[in-house]
Amino acid sequence: MRRAVLALLLLAACATGRTTGGGPKGPRGAEEEYQAGVKQLQSHDWLDAQRTLDQVRTRYPYSRFAALAELRLADGKFDQDKFVEAAEAYQQFVKLHPNHEEVDYASYRVGLSRWKDAPSGFFLLPPVYERDMTPVVAAITALEAFLKSYPKSKYVPEAEKLAAEAKGLFVERDWYVAGFYRNRDRWEGVAFRMEHLLKEYPGSRYESRALYQLAEAYLKMNERYRAQQALQQLIVKHPDDPLRPQAEKLLAGLR
Repeated sequence: MRRAVLALLLLAACATGRTTGGGPKGPRGAEEEYQAGVKQLQSHDWLDAQRTLDQVRTRYPYSRFAALAELRLADGKFDQDKFVEAAEAYQQFVKLHPNHEEVDYASYRVGLSRWKDAPSGFFLLPPVYERDMTPVVAAITALEAFLKSYPKSKYVPEAEKLAAEAKGLFVERDWYVAGFYRNRDRWEGVAFRMEHLLKEYPGSRYESRALYQLAEAYLKMNERYRAQQALQQLIVKHPDDPLRPQAEKLLAGLR
């Protein structure tokens, strides 16, 4: 009888050390299942990886690997080019785990996912400035939020680069639209676009040319003083620019 009771106690102890799926409970079991899910992701075994990582979240909700599984699930969506879903998953992680050691990574990946969802410059497609720029706005917003919240993150240089590229698309759009107006002698439109470009995207590669074209547009509109200001800015801010001699000549004729 005593042997039977002892055997039952041993069986009960073994049962409590196992999950319903046969794996050990506790941190070790969570880590093993998490690592298995990561390997499945690396092998692009998306469905099994999702199942494995979802199990980590549900079986070990209070383990550190539960949060990591959420993050890896977001990575899986990103790696499958499901950028909208990935951005939402990363954003949810930031919301739920604001103090996690990888929260800066998740925040950065929100912006990266939004940027990946933005229109590309592939030559078979219409020019990027003729397409919907909503994803670009979302990318800039997310990247700037990351840069503000995590200024010491190791992902800052890449985020700054992406934000500059995203803003560059709007610079291209303003330049393109200004050219459209210029070809039709619609000088108010030219002035508006050049003013917007110079104010919102200072230091762009078009800055000196934008100042010169702004001056020309002001002259067409009989705004001599404003034209002088634009030319003076060009001369002061871009002393070595090829347009400087033309700007100085035009400015001299206005005095």
